Amino acid sequence: MSVAPASVTGPVGQQGARVAISQRPALAVNGWLGVILIAACVWAAIWPLRSQPAWLWLPILVAALVASSFVVVAPGRTSVVQFFGSYVGTVSRAGFWCVLPITVRRSVSIRVRNFETNHLKVNDADGNPVEIAAIVVWQVADTAKSVYAVDNYQDFVSVQAESALRHVATTHPYDNAGDGESLRGSTDMVAEELAHEVSERVAIAGVEIVEVRISHLAYAQEIAQAMLRRQQANAVVAARARIVEGAVGMVEMALARLADNQVVDLDEERKAGMVSNLLVVLCGDQPPSPVVNAGSLYT
Repeated sequence: MSVAPASVTGPVGQQGARVAISQRPALAVNGWLGVILIAACVWAAIWPLRSQPAWLWLPILVAALVASSFVVVAPGRTSVVQFFGSYVGTVSRAGFWCVLPITVRRSVSIRVRNFETNHLKVNDADGNPVEIAAIVVWQVADTAKSVYAVDNYQDFVSVQAESALRHVATTHPYDNAGDGESLRGSTDMVAEELAHEVSERVAIAGVEIVEVRISHLAYAQEIAQAMLRRQQANAVVAARARIVEGAVGMVEMALARLADNQVVDLDEERKAGMVSNLLVVLCGDQPPSPVVNAGSLYT
């Protein structure tokens, strides 16, 4: 007796644990206030040398704690502050700041970044092997999640982007002769779908996807020549159909003008011969060689 598997609504695993944390501002004051405090501690350390040397350690300790709280944040970067294993906040404003002493600070860039995925070989919706690559533009939106929710958010984004690209490429054909969606004919639609797919996968890492664009798309080498011949055959058929359509229109126009102007009165057999000759001339690949009829119309 087979048992249907239960529906999975959360992470797969024994416990399915996730780091539930979000970015919040850290308590920070202007760093120059700390410099002034250190200068006061230096003066206070010099004064006990003449009066009470036993208290010399106190201003030195205070100055050391204040010096350990300095942090410099450059534009486009943040500083994630951790105090004895606890996340206390993120310093997002650029400048010179004082935070809690004896803390671990980790600098995280929030600048916009981009990378190109590897040229992946996948099968499209029709089963044809294709090569595809994409350019992903992204930036860190939540520094706490990027640091604590995943081990390495840059590698995480790279792997998840390639996984999403494989999934999207397998749901669409490379080319569609009709009006349906395809990788080659609906690049904007595919790019938008791919951006949403990547965004859902990297949201756990606090990363925001700005844009995703396909940078490389081609048939795999083993079927490239066959697909090229098919495309050439389709182009030849389309061109021939256009030529025949134009030739038929020209023949109809010629017969109508001859009849309207009463230039010559042709029976059905002569009309058929004229139509045949005109179609051969108009649809032929080589220029025709003219033949002058020196006799009458019926000889």
